[in-house]
Amino acid sequence: MLLRGVLLALQALQLAGALDLPAGSCAFEESTCGFDSVVAFLPWILNEEGHYIYVDTSFGKQGEKAVLLSSDLQAEEWSCLRLVYQITASSESLSDPSQLNLYMRFEDESFDRLLWSAKEPSDSWLIASLDLQNSSKKFKILIEGVLGQGTTASIALFEIKMTTSYCIECDFEENHLCGFVNRWNPNVNWFVGGGSIQNVHSILPQDHTFKSELGHYMYVDSVYVKHFQEVAQLISPLTTAPMAGCLSFYYQIQQGNDNVFSVYTRDVAGLYEEIWKVDRPGNAAWNLAEVEFNAPYPMEVIFEVAFNGPKGGYVALDDISFSPVTCQNQTQLLFSAVEASCNFEQDLCNFYQDKEGPGWTRVKVKPNMYRAGDHTTGLGYYLLANTKFTSQPGYIGRLYGPSLPGNLQYCLRFHYAIYGFLKMSDTLAVYIFEENHVVQEKVWSVLESPRGVWMQAEITFKKPMPTKVVFMSLCKSFWDCGLVALDDITVQLGSCSSSEKLPPPPGECTFEQDECAFTQEKRNRSSWHRRRGETPTSYTGPKGDHTTGVGYYMYIEASHMVYGQKARLLSRPLRGVSGKHCLTFFYHMYGGGTGLLSVYLKKEEDSEEPLLWRRRGEQSISWLRALIEYSCERQHQIIFEAIRGVSIRSDIAIDDVKFQAGSCGEMEDTTQQSSGYSEDLNEIEY
Repeated sequence: MLLRGVLLALQALQLAGALDLPAGSCAFEESTCGFDSVVAFLPWILNEEGHYIYVDTSFGKQGEKAVLLSSDLQAEEWSCLRLVYQITASSESLSDPSQLNLYMRFEDESFDRLLWSAKEPSDSWLIASLDLQNSSKKFKILIEGVLGQGTTASIALFEIKMTTSYCIECDFEENHLCGFVNRWNPNVNWFVGGGSIQNVHSILPQDHTFKSELGHYMYVDSVYVKHFQEVAQLISPLTTAPMAGCLSFYYQIQQGNDNVFSVYTRDVAGLYEEIWKVDRPGNAAWNLAEVEFNAPYPMEVIFEVAFNGPKGGYVALDDISFSPVTCQNQTQLLFSAVEASCNFEQDLCNFYQDKEGPGWTRVKVKPNMYRAGDHTTGLGYYLLANTKFTSQPGYIGRLYGPSLPGNLQYCLRFHYAIYGFLKMSDTLAVYIFEENHVVQEKVWSVLESPRGVWMQAEITFKKPMPTKVVFMSLCKSFWDCGLVALDDITVQLGSCSSSEKLPPPPGECTFEQDECAFTQEKRNRSSWHRRRGETPTSYTGPKGDHTTGVGYYMYIEASHMVYGQKARLLSRPLRGVSGKHCLTFFYHMYGGGTGLLSVYLKKEEDSEEPLLWRRRGEQSISWLRALIEYSCERQHQIIFEAIRGVSIRSDIAIDDVKFQAGSCGEMEDTTQQSSGYSEDLNEIEY
């Protein structure tokens, strides 16, 4: 009777906890807890028996959306947002399944930030875990379900929970296990222990959280092991924000048995690194383990047990927690990759050269037919290695970057342009130098490149010791020397390829994949076109895009238009908010007959379109940056309008469009003006 009473009390506590959920949470038992369906879209339906909300093809058709919006929220402390969901589809519609997207909507931004997206159908519910860094800004959670193909397509939400914790923390008391998953093995797996679960093959401990038989923990038992070195893995949710500190957990391991208990990290590229391993059996009670954990980019924590036979005993795990201080109680600072980046607008930043002599010079040139401006703005500074005037063949110019801590993965990106060389091979190379400058490794070099075009290169590397990135320009012979230009060096933590797996930055469009959410009033030969490489007409248009040099941009083809004809490109509707907004983009207006490029503001339910910015006639052979600051508290669109000039040499192009909340002032401060040109900052309020 006493045990039954304790169980009833525990169930009552769990029910009370479900009714008293934190802000931003809902179990969808009797209501949607302040989450409301947006009336402009399909409604989310609350199941009559509770437990979930859903949208399916009985209420809508393929491509239609259901949008759920929370009340105002705030994450003043680090928080974890968990979503329990299911996407279902018939077997014939797997090519175009339904999609579930989760956004954050900040009060001062006109666009929503995509945090997570999924479209994989499943037979049961799944869990998404998202770390939310602490911030004083208010926001709303927006959940968007897009119906896919098929008559049985549906999307269901079982629970949304926002807690003040890190997503890799868990006490295993809730049925979703905090998003931890077992990597299934035919013979040996992690199971939930405690509560009413019993296993006659081993003597399992009480849990650590409640120190009772009613609490829960995870365990793995060797009783079903059939082969040497059978492995069981328990995998944490993927971290979604940079963190560094002390990871701690409690474990119990059956003494005197032949097993190996280890902890690894694994990044999105699949690279494993062991961070902890049992070095002694420990006692029969719960043992505390603490390990330094550094996750500057997305990674999982893997708890792995390897058994050598069926008598390997068991390993139990409970109460995983994280603290943003080191295990020695010192605040751990994440490496700031900004310190290793530079656009050379103000100086050389933290880069320096050989003592033997300056091989690289910081320059600013007026763009002309033969020389483009810098990559950052088209009118600023960049580095130039001029090997034409060196006194001897075999000249080398070295540019050293700042020291980078070892045992971290880095993504190095930079832009370069080559002029004058007959043979481009090795005219520019990148080396990784160990701190003592004894060991050097060439990781990249120019093979072939369009002349005079800013090209982007990217390199992923990881070394155990502190290193420096070194750029080398080389003149092999007196008769084959030229110019090497370098600009916009950036260093980020993580693999360069990992950015392809992340949601696209909000409010940005590089036109690399598609036209983003831009639309046109009509589409024909005289519309805006997405293109890569040179335009068909000589002496007009860009040689390559601004983003990478080999990517895509939008342009008008003047040879398909008549004098004075217009092409209009419209942004998606942007939410009206108070405060200033900054629109930046790059434009290319080169050609003797170039016409007009204008940017207009189109407000909802308003026939007038106020002018925000305009350029007329030929501007430069370079891509130039435009900054437009404006305010609008109503829903609106931005319109790019190009008008064909007097001749076919009138191609106009745009690239790298970006909407940002706040003033353009900070960006303007880093822009250096070039004599004879100006980069105007327009400030307009509506």
